[in-house]
Amino acid sequence: MLFVLVCALASWLICYSIKEWDAYQGMAIGIGLMIGGLVILVDMLLKGFSLRGLSALTFGLFVGWLVAFLISQSPLLEEGDPQTIYLVRMGLYVICCYLGTVIALRGRDEFNLVIPYVKFVPQEVDVPVVVVDTSALIDGRIASICESQFLAGTLVIPQFIINELHWIGDSTDQARRNKGRKGLDTLNRLRQIGSLDIRIEESELEKNQKSEEKLIFLARSMKAKLLTTDYNMAKLAQFHGLVWLNLNDLSKALQPELISGDRLEVELVKAGREEGQAVGYLTDGSMVVVQDAEQYIGSKVRADVSSVVPSSGGRIAFSKFHSMVEAE
Repeated sequence: MLFVLVCALASWLICYSIKEWDAYQGMAIGIGLMIGGLVILVDMLLKGFSLRGLSALTFGLFVGWLVAFLISQSPLLEEGDPQTIYLVRMGLYVICCYLGTVIALRGRDEFNLVIPYVKFVPQEVDVPVVVVDTSALIDGRIASICESQFLAGTLVIPQFIINELHWIGDSTDQARRNKGRKGLDTLNRLRQIGSLDIRIEESELEKNQKSEEKLIFLARSMKAKLLTTDYNMAKLAQFHGLVWLNLNDLSKALQPELISGDRLEVELVKAGREEGQAVGYLTDGSMVVVQDAEQYIGSKVRADVSSVVPSSGGRIAFSKFHSMVEAE
């Protein structure tokens, strides 16, 4: 309203400064109000029009103008009726600028992904780019990995992934709501890591477009790796020739190798199959069977590994009781 009133006041001042227009002061105020209202209407129509859209629009206009200029300066329009040539040139500029604008806006993702995420270090080596999906954020382990500074590079989180987390977090289902909120908490943890280069890709899903398809497109456009814990998403990325990072595979790779003679600490939680046995679990899920330790169930003990046997669920370490671990 203030802007509309300012426009009306400016129109009245212009009319007031010219004596010949004194009789049209009311009309000038009306024109000022209409101009202000028109600007506000344009602003409402452009709601949600981002800077990336503006850059694509500018690029499209420039390409359209360049094509129209080159055609209008060609020998095709050197001779002929001047009025016809003028109309043809006018039509060329209008049509080419329109087509350039439309094509640029439709492909604004490709246009904005030509240069953006290439970051050069003094040795002129490209820093790796990793696109993160919803499952990796909900999993949460990525935050701990980044806090330990083991993951180097740029993390790219598309805006539609954040919107999906908000949508899951607002679900009426308690389990889905907890997952969505966990993903948002992970995102906030990532943002608080000062050493991490994290970027939000302002990319939205087109009509009837799936988030998996958009993630594949972004990763291919940026020549980035895809970080996911979703098996189907990983297979889709593999089909498209993308390098994908699986946190579950990383967790398995970080499991310490157990050999005979190793001493480990484990909390015993239940009795084993054989008499006198007690069972505990390591942090990676490996089962530890301790001989002659049934009376220590519920306590943390030290045990010496005697043998390691692979199993369908991981591995089983058979060990002998050594001593109790004193409570801190």
